[in-house]
This record gives sequence, C-alpha cells and structure tokens, in this order.
Amino acid sequence: MATAKASQAAAGSIRVEIYDQAYNLRGIDPEYIVKLAEYVDLKMRAVSEKTATADSLRVAVLAALNIADEYHLLKKRYDAIASIYEQRASSLSGMLDEIIDERKIG
Repeated sequence: MATAKASQAAAGSIRVEIYDQAYNLRGIDPEYIVKLAEYVDLKMRAVSEKTATADSLRVAVLAALNIADEYHLLKKRYDAIASIYEQRASSLSGMLDEIIDERKIG
C-alpha cells in the first residue's frame, strides 16, 4: 500500500510526498494534512494502475475526478439525511407546541 511520506519542513509547514513529488504544505493540523496527502497518493496510484498513462497530470486530474465523485455522492446522501432530520425536528417541534398550548388552556 502506497502512502504519502511526511516530514517536518520549515516551521509551521509539513513536507509530504504525493505520487513521488514533494510538497511543503501549511496547516493547523499536520496529522490531518498527512492523511489528506496519503489519500490523494492512494487515489493517484489506483488511477495509475487502472490506466495506461504515465502522464502525472492526467493521473492527477482523473484522481481529482474520482475524489469529486466520492464527495458529491456523500454530499447527496448527507443532504437527504439532513432533510429527513429537519422534517422530523419540525414535526416534533409542532407536536410540542400543541402539547404546550393544550396545557396552557387546560
């Protein structure tokens, strides 16, 4: 399994290796940056194995499209679940309002 290699570069930045290219990245959470770099590296290597291209730019674009597809599918699921919970919360809120109104009257 291929992983991104990481090391501390300058203060506040982290050096990662993605698809055999080194990058110095900055961020608040170095562990998170490493995880992202590892994920991109894995995606690029998976695309590279499935295609006959040696062009790293083409591999990067195809990997980006795969990641974008994953993101949009997950976002679609999230939005559907959030909508269901929103409807349930609204319904429960309405029921609670009715109960409170009944107790005020009675």
